[in-house]
Amino acid sequence: MSATKNTKNTADFQIPPATDPANISANQMANQDLGSDQQNNSPSAATNHRQNQTAVFGKSELLNANQILGQILGIKNGQRVADLGAGGGMFTLQSARLVGDQGEVYAVDVVKNCLSDIESKARMANLYNIKTVWSNIEIVGATKIPEESLDFVLLVNVLFQTNKTDQVLKEGKRLLKTGGKMLIIDWSARKGGVGPRNDRHISPETINSQAQKINLIPEQQFKAGQYHFGQIFIKL
Repeated sequence: MSATKNTKNTADFQIPPATDPANISANQMANQDLGSDQQNNSPSAATNHRQNQTAVFGKSELLNANQILGQILGIKNGQRVADLGAGGGMFTLQSARLVGDQGEVYAVDVVKNCLSDIESKARMANLYNIKTVWSNIEIVGATKIPEESLDFVLLVNVLFQTNKTDQVLKEGKRLLKTGGKMLIIDWSARKGGVGPRNDRHISPETINSQAQKINLIPEQQFKAGQYHFGQIFIKL
């Protein structure tokens, strides 16, 4: 069965941003979920780059996590999800609400302060179905989650930060069940000065090409907001 026949084109479906960018500061627009205490640690150069990128362009207020995860991706009660490169945890926390007490969500990041911040937010929200995992998702096999155990893998504003996109996709695929789905959301080409420089962007076409090489079949592409595109792939 060809990848083309499995593709459902919903490029015209746009998710409205959670917040009007005209009414928020640049820092709020970047990531409402990252704590300022992250500025005080001194991780390695690679981790520091990841942290700085996330602090500026991470899990953005411009994305409506509830609509994307619930209405488009279709996360349901009792399922198992991993948020790879979880950042401040906006998508982790919303996933935890959707899967409920019978489900499980892994928040995975290389920045330890991100993980402790997510743990604090989970406690305040009375969410006890989140496990944090410290890992470098650029290394296939490094993430300590049982292989082929997940219904969904999330990569939100992650791929533009790495030069090892193929390795990140392989690591996500490794964790998915057969028939499991990978959600990728990343920045569209820069407009209006919002988002990373264009030389840091990764195109949907590049992601499609790399995903299909490892038998991740495109199911859906959509506009995730004013400044982001979304893609969903299925593991064969």
